[in-house]
Amino acid sequence: MDYYSKQISKLIEELSSLPGIGSKSAQRLAFHILNMPMEQAEGLSQAITEARRNVRYCKTCYTLTDHELCPICKNTGRDHKTIMVVEDTRDLAAYEKTQKYTGVYHVLHGAISPMLGIGPGDIKLKELMQRLQEDVDEVIIATNSSLEGETTAMYISKLIKPTGIKVTRIASGVPVGGDLEYIDEMTLLRALEGRVEL
Repeated sequence: MDYYSKQISKLIEELSSLPGIGSKSAQRLAFHILNMPMEQAEGLSQAITEARRNVRYCKTCYTLTDHELCPICKNTGRDHKTIMVVEDTRDLAAYEKTQKYTGVYHVLHGAISPMLGIGPGDIKLKELMQRLQEDVDEVIIATNSSLEGETTAMYISKLIKPTGIKVTRIASGVPVGGDLEYIDEMTLLRALEGRVEL
């Protein structure tokens, strides 16, 4: 039995398809949106549509941006000889919040996971290796401390070591099985400062 009209039900259904949004949260969000002033609801709709249409990968580091290069890659004040490899854009944002890392990033958009059928060719590894043709002193591997993250770190280390570029891994302090985006800035900073060479 339907409790709501077709359009309300459709809105709830669409919202509940978002990650981390259950049916109760979707209902709460739907009614919040329905009670917004029309201009605010239209602004939200427009922001979603424009972001989906205009956001793409940075041509250098593959983070998400609405320009050819992201603000970090454009910044000449950053150390472009040090590249931190992260699994996704949220991990990059987590490290940026520490305001202590001055290098640049490379976003893999995933991790190697044979169980899920994700191999080295399914993430941005080839693009990372192309970047290493330039003048790079160090690659910091900051993948998550999960089985997939560790597998990816070891794979990247084995690829880079023959090039002579220094390869380091963020230190413990990041809990095993933890996602970087949920870890506080001090723990991330400690992990960065205590990184070890692989």
